[in-house]
Amino acid sequence: MRLVVQRVIRARVLVEGRVVGEIGTGLVVLVGVGLADTASDAAYLAEKTANLRVFQDLEGKMNLSLLDLILAGTDCSTPPGALAISQFTLYGDTRKGRRPGFDQAARPEAAIELYNEYVSALRMQGVYVQTGVFQTHMTVELSNDGPVTLLLDSSKLF
Repeated sequence: MRLVVQRVIRARVLVEGRVVGEIGTGLVVLVGVGLADTASDAAYLAEKTANLRVFQDLEGKMNLSLLDLILAGTDCSTPPGALAISQFTLYGDTRKGRRPGFDQAARPEAAIELYNEYVSALRMQGVYVQTGVFQTHMTVELSNDGPVTLLLDSSKLF
């Protein structure tokens, strides 16, 4: 699995002009599923996402995780959380020609299953999770904080 993780102060996803998911402070996670991915990839990356220390502590150092923010509580109407968006284009291969190839992306039937496994595993970590709608055209609006953007790839982490 491949993830693009962005630290945000707010984000939302719209389908046909309607908000289907929204968070305040937290992480936007673009989730790509590859042919060789398994449930263990989803579980591993969910744990990694929840515990990534990318939020600033009182000294301004990136020393707090999403779980730390959740445990600290908040005065905001929306708790800290993650907005998980399916993104098969993370497996786009642009090495040849000008049009990306998606041979390494999982078929939709397998991808939705592992995407849902990732979302469920993230929720089991105690994270407030909002999502987009799988296999639809979405508009993602976000205010990147930092900016802080990380790439996670389960095939490179094991």
